[in-house]
Amino acid sequence: MYGNDMETLKKENMNLADKIYIFDTTLRDGEQAPGVALTVDEKIQIAQKLDKLGVDKLEAGFPASSKGEVMACSQINDLIDATTVGLARTVKKDIDAVLDANLDYMHTFIGTSPLHRDYKLKMDKETIIQTAVEGVEYGKDHGLTVEFSAEDATRTERDFLIDVYEAVVDAGADFLNVPDTVGVLTPVVTRELISDLKSKFKTPISVHFHNDFGLATANTLTAIENGANQAHVTINGIGERTGNSSLEELAVTLKAVYGIDIGIDTTQLYNISEFVGRITGIKMPVNKPIVGDNAFAHESGIHVHGILNNALTYEPISPELVGHSRRIVIGKHTGANALKSKLDEYHIELDDEQFQRVFNQIKALGDKGKTITDSDLKAIAVTELSTAKETPIKLKGLGLLSGAIVSPTATVKLEIDGEEKETSATGVGPVDAALNAIKSLISDEMDVELEEYNLEAITGGTDALAEVFVITSDSNCNKSTGRATNDDIVMASIEAVLDSINKLLLIQRANE
Repeated sequence: MYGNDMETLKKENMNLADKIYIFDTTLRDGEQAPGVALTVDEKIQIAQKLDKLGVDKLEAGFPASSKGEVMACSQINDLIDATTVGLARTVKKDIDAVLDANLDYMHTFIGTSPLHRDYKLKMDKETIIQTAVEGVEYGKDHGLTVEFSAEDATRTERDFLIDVYEAVVDAGADFLNVPDTVGVLTPVVTRELISDLKSKFKTPISVHFHNDFGLATANTLTAIENGANQAHVTINGIGERTGNSSLEELAVTLKAVYGIDIGIDTTQLYNISEFVGRITGIKMPVNKPIVGDNAFAHESGIHVHGILNNALTYEPISPELVGHSRRIVIGKHTGANALKSKLDEYHIELDDEQFQRVFNQIKALGDKGKTITDSDLKAIAVTELSTAKETPIKLKGLGLLSGAIVSPTATVKLEIDGEEKETSATGVGPVDAALNAIKSLISDEMDVELEEYNLEAITGGTDALAEVFVITSDSNCNKSTGRATNDDIVMASIEAVLDSINKLLLIQRANE
């Protein structure tokens, strides 16, 4: 997609590991997002979807936090093929809880930065190293694969960080994790840090980056470019505060931009994103990369014209790659090509004059700040198809008076065969009053009865487009339908009735 020169440039400038592991922590760090509390059944459902997605390792929880967490981790371990991981502090009781959950892989951690040493742990450097080593050794003595995290690594003095990692490697740590606990890294610093660690350790390097400055995914990609073997991620990037590196963003970028397949079935990403959002109650912004509702949505006429000819003009990847779908949005920026494409999609055929009237109505609604849904467009187009081809009677003016202490009154001005007439009438409401005025004005032409009146708000909200369908009859037992769509209920009602009356009048005149 990006050309051979870019491919060569990538190979020459990256120190990619032979295998890049995806370590998903949606069920642990993701659940730590404020307001999220998952049941055991919900955790199992998400775990099974992550397993099917193809993650290598799945951090199922923090077993020491509760008996329910032990049970959830144990059940998940029995149900999935991915490696199930349990979190533990570098203390015996936490590690015992991982063992109680029948897990084989432990992710253990201790704070190493001055802030954590002085204010949280109140330990000196020697005690930190001793505690870390004892935790790793205890885990290894009990047959666990051990991943060690120096919590707040990116704010830890570099020399001390190296000392901690050297000590836990000597104790048998299988992975060294580098947490950017408060998300302060930038890609330039990430490159230097990971390159330095890779030059000093043969033990695989893992990274766990937070998104406080919106750089978690960018920093994770930079770490991978410089040899990191594993990335901690979550679905939708959820997690503490502003979250973590996003699994869907990382996986798709590696596949589409870097040309690296990490074994993730990207076609499942939109589905699992929506599922996790629904279960956790954390709805994704519409502009969320890869999985947001607007990721493959287009309204601008220029963009839509390009998309209809070749989707790559304004889309870096196909929506099908991530299980998403393309959406042409109708609104004030919509061009004729987009509107014609949508109508073709609905199999609605309009002549040039009908199309122009629909187009003008869409633009007018857009100028009022309304977003036109697919249902709105269908209703407008169907209304145009069913509208009387000739309109001997036209609405020229309307005035309404209504309230709690006055009788609803409507003043209506009609043009009937070129002659303007005006009158006022009352009713039980503004719509009834307007219809009574219309009946009075056309009494010389025909007697009309409203036999059926149906009003529907096409979409939700107080600004919903109203669709009115009516059936009227005349004294000769002729009947006709009328339909109108408008953002004003009264106007939609009057337009529908006049549409029906015009059809009746044309029938009457054809029979004379």
